[in-house]
Amino acid sequence: MGAGPLVVEIICTCFLAAFLLHRYGDLRKQHVLVTLFTFIAWYFSFMIIFILPLDVSNTFYKQCVEEEHRRSITTASPTQAPSNVTTSAPENVTTPTLSHVGLRSVSIVHCEAPVSHVPDHVLPTLWKIVYWTSQFLTWLLLPMMQSYSRAGDFTVMGKLRSAILENMLYYGTYLLIFGICLIYVAARPDLHIDGEKLKVIGVTASNTWGLFLLVLLLGYGLVEVPRYVWNQSKHSYMLHRTYFKIAKQSTEKTEAEENLEDVLEEVKQASEKIRYNHSLRKHVETILEKCPESVKNSISRNEDYEDYNKSIDTPAEKSLAKLHRNVIYAMQTNKRHQTQWSMMMQTAFNLEDQILNEMSVDKRYKHSFPVQRNKLMQQFFTPTIEWYWRCLCAPWVCRVLAILLTVFSFMVVWSECLFFIKDPVLSIFAVFINLAKENYDYVYIEFAGIITIAYICTCAYYSVFQIKILNYYYIAPHHQTNEYSLIFTGMLLCRLTPPMCLNFLGLIHLDSHVTHSENIHETAYTLIMGHMDVIPIISDGFNIYFPIMIVLLCICTYFSLGSRILHFLGINQFIGDDDLTQELVDEGKEIVKRERRRLDRKLDSEQRRREWTSRFGDSSSSTRSNRLESSEDIKIRPGTTGQAKIDAESMDSCSYTVPRSVSTHDKSGLINEEEPVDFRDESVGSYTTPNPVGGYQTSSQFTRAKAHRPTGRAPPKGIFDDV
Repeated sequence: MGAGPLVVEIICTCFLAAFLLHRYGDLRKQHVLVTLFTFIAWYFSFMIIFILPLDVSNTFYKQCVEEEHRRSITTASPTQAPSNVTTSAPENVTTPTLSHVGLRSVSIVHCEAPVSHVPDHVLPTLWKIVYWTSQFLTWLLLPMMQSYSRAGDFTVMGKLRSAILENMLYYGTYLLIFGICLIYVAARPDLHIDGEKLKVIGVTASNTWGLFLLVLLLGYGLVEVPRYVWNQSKHSYMLHRTYFKIAKQSTEKTEAEENLEDVLEEVKQASEKIRYNHSLRKHVETILEKCPESVKNSISRNEDYEDYNKSIDTPAEKSLAKLHRNVIYAMQTNKRHQTQWSMMMQTAFNLEDQILNEMSVDKRYKHSFPVQRNKLMQQFFTPTIEWYWRCLCAPWVCRVLAILLTVFSFMVVWSECLFFIKDPVLSIFAVFINLAKENYDYVYIEFAGIITIAYICTCAYYSVFQIKILNYYYIAPHHQTNEYSLIFTGMLLCRLTPPMCLNFLGLIHLDSHVTHSENIHETAYTLIMGHMDVIPIISDGFNIYFPIMIVLLCICTYFSLGSRILHFLGINQFIGDDDLTQELVDEGKEIVKRERRRLDRKLDSEQRRREWTSRFGDSSSSTRSNRLESSEDIKIRPGTTGQAKIDAESMDSCSYTVPRSVSTHDKSGLINEEEPVDFRDESVGSYTTPNPVGGYQTSSQFTRAKAHRPTGRAPPKGIFDDV
C-alpha cells in the first residue's frame, strides 16, 4: 500500500508517449518546440486515462470508510463515549476525535485499502496540473503552433497574426458556447457571477464541445472497429478494398504532384524576377529552403545586378508570403500522398502474398520481396511458423477478437443510453463495478476502468483518422508523420479525454450529479472539474440525454448510410454492388501489377550489381566503373527469374557506350519490355544490335560477341533493307 503503483503508471505512461512520438514523428527534423509540446499533450492525456481508475479505487475505499464510520456511530452506545472522554482525555478532546479513532479501527478491520492508495492531497494536485495544462495546450498553444507552422509570413509577428486570423473560426465556436452559457447565467436572478462560476462556465463550454464531438465519433467507431477486425480475416475483401483505395489515391497523388510542380514553377519565376541585390531576395532564399534539392540546383546562381529604380514587375512581400505558404502546403501534401501510397502498396503486396500462400502445398510462407528481420526473428519465426500463424491462426484470432469487440461495443451503447437510471441499475459497467466494490476487488476495478476508457478512446480516434477531416492529417509510422499532424493528434487527445472521462464516471454511477445520489463520494478528478449545476440545461439535459444519439449513429454506420450518400453525390466510396466501384478495383489491380514489375526490375538490377561487384571487385579503370554505374539501367524481359548469367570474358572483350536510361513511365515501360530487334545497315557495313547490358554494339563488337551466343537459326538477312 503506497504510491508505488502510481509512480509506476506515471513512468510507464511517459515511456509510452515517448515511444509513440519516436515511432510516428521524426525527432531529428521536426522543431524542438513541436516535439516538446506534442509529447506533453500525449503524455498528460494518457496519464488521465491510466490514472483515473486509480482515483476510482481510492474513492471506493473512502466511501467504504465513511459507511463503516456511520455504522459505528449508529451502533455505538450513547453512554460509553462521554465516560471515556472524561476519564482518559483532556478537556479539549471531543467526540469527533474518538470517532476518528473508532473510524481508524473499524477501517482496519472491515475496509481493505487498495494497493494503489495514496494520501488525499496527491491526486487533486496531480489533476490540477494535468487538466489545466492540457486545456491550455488544446485551446491556446497547439492551435496557434499548428497555424504558425503553415504560415507563409517571414517574421514572427506576421506568422502570429496569420495564425490568429486562421483560428478565429475555431475560437468562435468555443466562444459562442461560452457566451450562451454566460448570458443564461446572467439572466437568472438567483445566480451571481463570480470567479468560480466563470471557471465552471469555461469548463462547461469545453466539455460540451468535446462531448458533442465524442458522441459523433463514437457512433462511427463502435461499429467500424469490430467490423474492421472481422474484415482482416477476409483477405480477398481487404485486397479489393485496397485496390479501390489505390485507384483513388493514384488520382489524388497525381493532382498533388501537379500542384507541387505549378508552385515550384512560380518559385522559379519569382527567383528570376528578384535578383540578389533586391531587398526581398532574402525572402526568396527562405522559400527556396523549403523546396527540393533539384529545384535549388536548377535555379541559376548568377550574381546579376539590376537597377530597381526602373519599373519592373516584381512580386510584393505579400505575394511572396502567399507563395511561401503554398510551397509549405504543397510539400506537405505531396509527402503525405507519397507516404500513403507506399503504405497502401505494401498492404496490397502483403495481401497478395497472403492469398497465394494460403494455396501453398509445402506450408512455407514466401514473400514477394525481401523482408528485413533480425537474427532472433529469423531463428524463431521461421517460414513454416509464419505460414501457420498467418494462414491458419491469425484469421481465427481476428474473428474471435471481433466478436469480443462487438459485445463490448454493445455494452457501451447500452450503458450510454441507460446510465442515468439508478434504480434499477441498468448500466452494465455500473453493475460490474458495484460487484467488484462489494468484494474489495480493487485490481479488477482499475483493470476494467483502463480497458473501458482505452476502448472508447480507440473507437473515437479511429473515426478521426478514417474520416480524414478535409484530408489534412495523416498518421504514418516509421517517422513519416509531419509536424502539422502531430500537433493535431495532441490537440485532439487533450480535447476529447476530459469529457470522455466524465462520461466514464457517469457510466459507472460515480457522478452524484448524474445519478442524483447524496451517498456517493466524489472522485478527486470530479472535484477538480466541478459540476455543471450553474447551467441546468447542460448538466441535466445535454450531458445525460445527448449520448443516446449514439444508437442512431451506430445504425447509420452499420448500413453504411454515410458512404452511400457520398457515393450518390459523386464522391467515390467502396460499395460492393456498384459498377463504378468494380472499375476502380480493376484499375487499382493494374496499378499494383505495374508497381510490382517496377520493383522486380529494381531488385534484379541490384542483384546484377552485387554479382558484378563480386566478380570484378572495385576496379579503378573507367570501363569497369561505367559498367557498374550502368547496371541500374538494365531492362529485364518479362518472365525472367533468378540471377542473370553473363560471360565475363565477353564482357571484358567488348567495350560499350553508356546505355540509355530506362523510362519509369508505365506506358514506356511496357513498350521497352518487347524483345530486342537486330538491325543491319548495309550502307556502312556494320551491325547495330542491343548490348546485353543495355547499350549498343558495333559490327566488330558484334562479331567478337557472336562466338559466345548460343547456336541456333540465324535471322533472315535483308529483312529490314528497306528501312
